[in-house]
Amino acid sequence: MRSHFEKVFSESDLVVNLDNGESEGEVTIYHATVTRIGKQWTATIRDLPGGHVVQAQGATWREIKENVADGVFELLQDEPDTVAIQVVPADPEVAAALATVAAARGARVYAEQAEGDAVRRAARLLVEKGWSTRDAGSALGLSHQRISQIVPRTTA
Repeated sequence: MRSHFEKVFSESDLVVNLDNGESEGEVTIYHATVTRIGKQWTATIRDLPGGHVVQAQGATWREIKENVADGVFELLQDEPDTVAIQVVPADPEVAAALATVAAARGARVYAEQAEGDAVRRAARLLVEKGWSTRDAGSALGLSHQRISQIVPRTTA
């Protein structure tokens, strides 16, 4: 049975090293301000190159995000991986609440990464110090099988 501590190992690591040493490239972020008018959402992006403005409408939050992104990609003719659209409600209170949720989720991701890194270091140290995988697992709240995955035995 998998412990709740092992969940962190089912996620991929936060940082991926690039083998070729190149950076991933820059992404331009455009900000869409969204308001609700009647039953429609309306988004406006004003910070586009050449002073262009993109406006879009949608019946749902998902639809407005898709429509505003389509408008920007159509205007700029850029690759989708070089442009990001940040959709923000015009209501400052709502925008702040959504930003708080995003920050909390980001903090959780970093905390899970830190936990995984700490567990891997501790598991290696315990095994190097002669602890059995069962004892190391017990001390770390993991199964001995997980410890064996984290610190594979080397044959010399």
